[in-house]
Amino acid sequence: MFRRYLQVTKPGIIMGNLISVAGGFLLASRGDVDGLLMIATIIGLSLVVASGCAINNCIDRDIDARMQRTKTRVTVTGEMSLKAALAHGVVLGIAGFALLAVFTNAVAVFFAALGYVVYVGIYSLYMKRNSVYGTLVGSLSGAVPPVVGYCAVTAQFDAGAAILLLMFSLWQMPHSYAIAIFRYKDYEAANIPVLPVEKGIERAKLHIVLYIAVYALVTMLLPLGGYTGLGFMAVAATTSIWWLVMALRGYRSDVDVNGWARQVFGFSILNITILSIAMAVDYHAVAPQLFVFSL
Repeated sequence: MFRRYLQVTKPGIIMGNLISVAGGFLLASRGDVDGLLMIATIIGLSLVVASGCAINNCIDRDIDARMQRTKTRVTVTGEMSLKAALAHGVVLGIAGFALLAVFTNAVAVFFAALGYVVYVGIYSLYMKRNSVYGTLVGSLSGAVPPVVGYCAVTAQFDAGAAILLLMFSLWQMPHSYAIAIFRYKDYEAANIPVLPVEKGIERAKLHIVLYIAVYALVTMLLPLGGYTGLGFMAVAATTSIWWLVMALRGYRSDVDVNGWARQVFGFSILNITILSIAMAVDYHAVAPQLFVFSL
């Protein structure tokens, strides 16, 4: 019984978001870590993400049934009813937002809510099924966790938070397009208008290269803005350039497109994990005074 309640929340996605929210929190903390606040933020946001994933599984049940990768999900097989999955998602969401509201601040709660509404309301209900720009819209929700972690500490949306939002949004694009390439048949069967299916794999390759290039430049804004040090800059430059070189290999005449896309996808996870850790440990003790927005 417990297994299906766990599986419907997509624990792999929760774990990835846990790492990024911790990275944003520790970057903003600058060595002065409030342990209780950090635990509450991580657990609260993890519950919110779990809620969104559970409700997404309810919404996507029909298209999940047509995809090889998702046809064994508990909402498709009937192992878990839609009513139970929906109720589970609602309870998790209430618990997560309550934790964030009690222990964090209005800015952190706002961004958690923004990510939730974008993912469940805009992306899952409409954009994913109807527009090639669904991936772009969905990238915003995927970029919210480190911002929530950061704002839980600062209680304001400043240049550091803006850089994190842009950086993680850009990262989502080649990551998602790579999945869509090696899962091309799944998306085609489910009639989901992702870029490789709608515009072709060659167009998707170009977008992957361009997004990685811009992402590499944006990661440099953290050290250039005084938020991180030279250690982060070295790590970011090395991993981003390696990822870009890997993406450019997709233009080789003898390339195995599916194998190449899996490599790009796999390294994307390693890249963002390493950068989340690097920004958590290589921070500047004094925050730069740039633009600030608070609620």
